Amino acid sequence: MIRVAILSFWHVHAKDYANDAINHPDTEITAVWDELPSRGREAANQLGVPFIKDLDELMQNPDIDAVIVTTPTNMHHDVMVKAAKAGKHIFTEKVIAPTIKEANEIIAAVQETGIKLTVSLPRLNDSYTFAVQNVIREGLLGELTFVRVRVAHNGAIAGWLPEHFYNLEQCGGGALIDLGCHPVYLTRLFLGMPESVSASYGYITGKEVEDNAIAVFRYANGSIGIAETSFVNSHSPFTIEVHGTEGTLMYGTPEPKMLIRSTKNNASTWEEITLPPSRESAFCQWIDHIQNGTVAEENITLALDLTKLMEASNLSVKEQRSILIREQ
Repeated sequence: MIRVAILSFWHVHAKDYANDAINHPDTEITAVWDELPSRGREAANQLGVPFIKDLDELMQNPDIDAVIVTTPTNMHHDVMVKAAKAGKHIFTEKVIAPTIKEANEIIAAVQETGIKLTVSLPRLNDSYTFAVQNVIREGLLGELTFVRVRVAHNGAIAGWLPEHFYNLEQCGGGALIDLGCHPVYLTRLFLGMPESVSASYGYITGKEVEDNAIAVFRYANGSIGIAETSFVNSHSPFTIEVHGTEGTLMYGTPEPKMLIRSTKNNASTWEEITLPPSRESAFCQWIDHIQNGTVAEENITLALDLTKLMEASNLSVKEQRSILIREQ
């Protein structure tokens, strides 16, 4: 049995990951720590486990094998480096860190100690992602020229996002670094790393972080990727578009089904693609890596690239210019 401690209930998905640990046959929650002791004690009482106020004490506890990191994003570096050095396996909410310097230091600590790290990038495991990859791999779209991915919700206008999600210091940004991670890492998955990034942020609700955002990725071969997100849209469907010289693929416009039209198969109309099964969750993959001694190589690579793209997007907005990835 893998004994897991939850480090903070700051993030909205902390309870989801707690449920993952409760429901997995090979894990159990044995402790809770939180930077806000009152919140941590309440969560620990609900889970029926001890609340450990001192993080160093928790890290030194030999009865804890692994940690779930759902702290404020600006605490990720210190908490994860501490966990890695203590020999605790790590499952963390995205982003791994707000800057590539911090992310690289986390990875260095992980590699030095040999603990198993997995970052929650959940849409990598969904059926539509595999379907898009299959179509690209088969060459049905020809040379890719344009990818657009959009994820949005109404959390900032409906009032269900916690207020601390608008705290620039804790979050490292707003809609893009939170919800926008999904279209960013999917665009990166489909097109690869871009040559440059240009971003634009909107502030509909007047908070200190953006609630409306777009990042444009430009590639040396002329291709363009667009990642869109928002906290202020009530009925915006999750959407994927992949265009190429030989065809186009569409998903979620607005129904959750995938359509393709390609000159490669002489299609005279749009055809629906049957979606393959989804892969097991990132949490389950993490447990598999711990048990089998394997490394989440693709997951970690994409997580590092995600941080690079987020940092470049923030710098683009700050300096009002396109940022070359090689600058980082």
